[in-house]
Amino acid sequence: MMEPEQRSVTTGEAKESAASAAHELLSRAGADSFDALVVLGSGWAGAVDTLGTYDIEFDVTELPGFHAPAAEGHSARARSMWVGDKRVAVFMGRVHLYEGFGPMEVVHAVRTGVAAGATTAVLTGSAGSLRTDFPPGQPVVVRDHINLTSRSPLAGPSFVDLSEAYSPRLRRAVQEVDGTLPEGVYVCTPGPQTQTPAELKVLRQAGADLVGHSMALETVAAVEAGAEVLGLAMVSNDAVGAVFEPFEADRALEVVTQRARRLGELLNRVISQS
Repeated sequence: MMEPEQRSVTTGEAKESAASAAHELLSRAGADSFDALVVLGSGWAGAVDTLGTYDIEFDVTELPGFHAPAAEGHSARARSMWVGDKRVAVFMGRVHLYEGFGPMEVVHAVRTGVAAGATTAVLTGSAGSLRTDFPPGQPVVVRDHINLTSRSPLAGPSFVDLSEAYSPRLRRAVQEVDGTLPEGVYVCTPGPQTQTPAELKVLRQAGADLVGHSMALETVAAVEAGAEVLGLAMVSNDAVGAVFEPFEADRALEVVTQRARRLGELLNRVISQS
């Protein structure tokens, strides 16, 4: 006999949970509000060392609704930080669909940060490159995304305009800090498996430049909540080349980890000046 399906969480219930977590976050930080939130992707945790100065650090599972990430390269720690004159909530890792979590859980950190007052959401991650001119170690500003997860963090008639999901203003701010950084289209797949040669061909024909397993659903939630989004992906591996050479997760993670401090410096300048 089949068990009855569990009732889906509504967007309103997800926001109530985020509001509860935001209240606890603000209380711990002794703050009235945050200016921005940052979610650090795989291998990015070391960026906090150069991002700014912090007043508190804690485990995210101490806040309502949060789960500890299981993926390698993600931390369960969070910080309240000062980046210039901006107070920033920094989540040093994230959970993913491929860990068995639903869309509402995947975007909980973003919703919590926005509920705590953040009007800017900086989303980072590692990604495989679908272009020969985007080599491993190259940071890429996300211009747009393709969501191939077949999932959404919205439930009900929440019709959200994503025509400018990744803020043109924040993308210009990045170019003012480092005009050498290219822009690209990020495709989000559920994972955790990598793509077959045929799938990679389809993605490239669809106009994708990068492939990863995060960021897209968080962007939808942030835009729906009224925040501006900046997406920044570090190329961790050559996705197309992996067809000829087996993908090595440890090596891809190391590419990002070795550059984390530099990425923190970049985010510091962008957040401070935007």
